[in-house]
Amino acid sequence: MKFETLCVHPTIDNNDQYGAITTPIYQSATFIHSGLDNNSKYSYSRLSNPTRNHLEDLVMKLEEGKSCNGFATGMAAITCVFKLFKSNDHFICSSDLYGGALRLFRTLKEDNFEFDFVDTADIELVKSKIKENTKAIYIETPSNPLMNVTDIKAISKICKDNNLLLIVDNTFLTPYFQKPILLGADIVIHSGTKYLGGHNDTLAGFVVTNSTKLGEDVLYYAKTIGACLSPFDSFLIERGIKTLALRMDKINSNAIQIANYLKELPCIKKIHYVGLKDNPGYETNLSQSTGFGGMISITVESEELARKILTNIKIFKYAESLGGVDSLITYPMYQTHADLPVEERIEKGIDERFLRLSVGIEAPEDLIKDLKEAIYG
Repeated sequence: MKFETLCVHPTIDNNDQYGAITTPIYQSATFIHSGLDNNSKYSYSRLSNPTRNHLEDLVMKLEEGKSCNGFATGMAAITCVFKLFKSNDHFICSSDLYGGALRLFRTLKEDNFEFDFVDTADIELVKSKIKENTKAIYIETPSNPLMNVTDIKAISKICKDNNLLLIVDNTFLTPYFQKPILLGADIVIHSGTKYLGGHNDTLAGFVVTNSTKLGEDVLYYAKTIGACLSPFDSFLIERGIKTLALRMDKINSNAIQIANYLKELPCIKKIHYVGLKDNPGYETNLSQSTGFGGMISITVESEELARKILTNIKIFKYAESLGGVDSLITYPMYQTHADLPVEERIEKGIDERFLRLSVGIEAPEDLIKDLKEAIYG
């Protein structure tokens, strides 16, 4: 079955007793057992729920994994993954990551988890950081917010050669454009809040694994921690996924046009978009993905211009988050990466001149006009 069809029809057989086209919302905390020795498949919604299970099965199929667990947020998903490890374990991570993940890893350092943050595009550098207690490599590709690209197959080989787990955050490209498990990842993480849901109306997170055993381990901690995805939010995410392929195609097309417009402006001093041929990660991304996504970061010529853009923008909305049908613009130094130490943030280039765009599905002509008027108006 093609990806686009699977998004709409996760199963061919409709097993709902009433013939409902959409998955029913089983808004129940607990479930009845018919007898002492005849337990129902469902007991308590923290453990499992029919609506959530239907969505988890769909996300698992889209990523071509062996298991999937749904969480209340993307951060809950990441937190649960790190419950698989213990104090004094060592991890190699992409140096450029979502600020919330970096904040979590700083708290884990307090519990004696060890981290090395490196340019994971540099394969030899990654190899040099492996230690006796290294347990996993954690990457985002493209990364947030600098759009750095990591060769998933190359990192997977390092992991297999050294008995490490490879964890890939696939939020930016989604399984429509990139399938990390087929490239060698062991665990794939999503902030389902973003492109999977696609409408900026709910929070969700997912952990997909390449083995049933690993999935069972994740489920054990998921039901113990209790940060499960609610039935209604599961319904919203599944509804969003029905248009995932259509949205990603449109977002990708829009982003390419906008990136090409911005790169020609003298006031844009640096542009990070993996769909531009002069981007350092362009060829790698092309080799492992079928699209470039909708995330663009720019460095403008001055702080004054950055503030002017944020003040004047109209169709783009100055708001945190990404991945919805609405185009958004973010000031990472005050939003997504505000908790980073200043010197670390500046070293990455996330300063007063740095902006991040999440391109939506509007007409590209209107988005370009909006940016032009915000810059020059």
